[in-house]
Amino acid sequence: MTAVVELAGLDARSARPISGDVHDVELADGGHVVAKETVSARAEAASLRWLAVPGGPPVPRVHGVRGDWLVTDLVPPGRPTARAAEAFGRELAALHGAGAPEFGSPPPGGPVDAAIGLAPMRNGTGARWPEWYWEHRVEPYLRTAVDGGLLTGAEAAVVTARVARAEDPGEPPARLHGDLWTGNALWSADGRVWLVDPAAHGGHRETDLAMLRLFGCPHLDRVVAGYQEVRPLADGWADRVGLHQLFPLLVHVVLFGRGYAAQTVAAAR
Repeated sequence: MTAVVELAGLDARSARPISGDVHDVELADGGHVVAKETVSARAEAASLRWLAVPGGPPVPRVHGVRGDWLVTDLVPPGRPTARAAEAFGRELAALHGAGAPEFGSPPPGGPVDAAIGLAPMRNGTGARWPEWYWEHRVEPYLRTAVDGGLLTGAEAAVVTARVARAEDPGEPPARLHGDLWTGNALWSADGRVWLVDPAAHGGHRETDLAMLRLFGCPHLDRVVAGYQEVRPLADGWADRVGLHQLFPLLVHVVLFGRGYAAQTVAAAR
């Protein structure tokens, strides 16, 4: 509660933990905000502000950030519906269409050295997606996994070979959420899907969609249908899902161990 008062000038009444270092803080006026302690607080605040584009998915307003503390609006929980999913797909397409200066570009005011979950993520930039994806998203985590005995040399070779076959999308960099697994897409009581916990950067738009598929997203077929209405995906996009899942899967290997090794190799194949 002290963080809420100091950061945002809000009168806090009580707080309860949501998960880990994330707290639901009740204010004196009956409203609620989220106070979160995270090493990526500055990057996350910059990401939320950058993702707040006209016509895009709603994002929580940032009330304040200092050190490892971030204070934002609380998203009231709701239930997944096909209608909300289609709207989310259209809004996600609008967000991607807002673009980024280069592949890997961090949000304005955001640090180059950011994070995805508990893993470091460096926002180095590049002009061509295949080379950038290898250098800044796949190879650093692949090297860490092999050095830590979490992937074998043969398994790493399968991943390397798949990225080597990646083609340039022929599209400008999209503005990505960057960590869009289903837990970071909140179905709200207002009938919309809100984006939280971003690791935003410039990237290939298929990456966000592939991450939604990785751990299961309610009504994903309707999300994709809504997306296609606004910005049709390039031919062969479904065959590239595994390629785009390599980045988050390698992050999971590094953070959680060999339990994700087989899934990573399967995605590469």
